[in-house]
Amino acid sequence: MKGGKSKAESKKADAKLAVNKKGGPATKAGRKQSKGKAAKDPNKPKRPPSAFFVFMEEFRKQFNKEHPDNKSVSAVGKAAGAKWKSLSDAEKAPYAAKAEKRKAEYEKSMKAYNKRQAEGPNAAEEDESEKSMSEVNDEDEGDEDGSGEEDDDE
Repeated sequence: MKGGKSKAESKKADAKLAVNKKGGPATKAGRKQSKGKAAKDPNKPKRPPSAFFVFMEEFRKQFNKEHPDNKSVSAVGKAAGAKWKSLSDAEKAPYAAKAEKRKAEYEKSMKAYNKRQAEGPNAAEEDESEKSMSEVNDEDEGDEDGSGEEDDDE
């Protein structure tokens, strides 16, 4: 057969395609996405940065002042990594302390977040609705006309 595929070649290609089809859809990065994965909660606190990333925040500002024409993110990262490696433990201590402080704040916010999650997703809405109901009841008690109707102007 000139210019065509043999049956053996087409079977191999079909087998490869079949394997890919059975694997399911892949994400952009080439990893498989599970069907039951829950969406990320936007209210969940972000993890705190490590001491190196606290250092990076300050270093990035300084580096950009010294090299205003540099547009390369990798150059900043390489320079920061080299500088971090050259620092002594005493010089790294302030960054580690800031990181620990942020970690403590994160743990507090996570406890509060987990408490809210344990109460249920509608707990905050129920509190507001109870408050609203009590305000409505207070207004009804003060209503002297006895009609029992609420004003929706608010």
